[in-house]
Amino acid sequence: MFSSLMRHRLAWPVVTLLLLLAVNTAFNPGFLRIEWRDGHLYGSLIDILNRAAPLVLVSLGMTLVIATRGIDISVGAVVAIAAALAAWMIGGALVVHGGVSVYESRFPMPLAILGALAVALLCGLWNGLLVARIGMQPIIATLILMVAGRGIAQLITGGQIITIYYAPFFFLGSGALLGLPFSLFIVALVFGVLHLAMTRTALGLFIQAVGINPVAARGVGIQARRLVVAAYTFCGFCAGVAGLLISSNVKSADGNNAGQLLELDAILAVTLGGTALTGGRFSLVGSVVGALIIQTLTYAIYSLGVPPEINLVVKAVVVFAVMLLQSPEFRVTLRTWMVRPAPQGVQP
Repeated sequence: MFSSLMRHRLAWPVVTLLLLLAVNTAFNPGFLRIEWRDGHLYGSLIDILNRAAPLVLVSLGMTLVIATRGIDISVGAVVAIAAALAAWMIGGALVVHGGVSVYESRFPMPLAILGALAVALLCGLWNGLLVARIGMQPIIATLILMVAGRGIAQLITGGQIITIYYAPFFFLGSGALLGLPFSLFIVALVFGVLHLAMTRTALGLFIQAVGINPVAARGVGIQARRLVVAAYTFCGFCAGVAGLLISSNVKSADGNNAGQLLELDAILAVTLGGTALTGGRFSLVGSVVGALIIQTLTYAIYSLGVPPEINLVVKAVVVFAVMLLQSPEFRVTLRTWMVRPAPQGVQP
């Protein structure tokens, strides 16, 4: 029973997450404590879930891209673009009404949100067209937007950090609903819709077919190029939503630093969750677990006082160890080495 469970592709990611939670609990006795204050739930676990929300969203989009044999290293730049555009459109000018000073949005907030998401969708569509229609290598196609996107975000912000003063916008990233962070409901909605599309329709099988063999997929009538474009477009959308959550949470937008290295964390989360970089095999639940691993590890590194200059090294070592344990070939080699008989002595 135990052996069969450990052969499941999500076994080692789940074990890793539980071990990280145990380490945090060992060094911080109050880590698992959750309190109810002012109508909200507070605690380290709630904070991890809230801060992991943008990474989970980007990881879900990245999962579909990788499942189609692609890669998108521009998601961090798309996050910055969406955050910058939303911050610029909302802003928050101080206006006096009846002797009371209030902040008003430059544009209606729904319009700002839709505008940011529309631009993120266009970014994803651009990547998809370059890959599927023009025939560029995915890493080169998305590298173009990765570089240019930072410049676009800085043009929107004028090279400055835009501070947002419009309080209703803060609800997206730091508000609460039913005691839980509102960002979790956004993640649950995106995951739920995507999971239903992958499991209740033929879309999941089509994506697997394209990732395994795109030529054969086209041969049986699957619109492989359209699926690839759709995957990159959805990835752009997820990055746009993540940009809204980040800018809402920190109440500002920084075109230079927003979403920086988020693409690398998303790729790590997807691979930790069991999605094959060669395409075809993917797991949405695994990507969520991978994102939680990375966020929990980040929390542990900072809470344990690990020097900032080596925290990336610690993260890389943990990820490397988990990926080795996920490899069947490595486990077979390790098992063979452990049970290898001792050399017999020379008989006189």
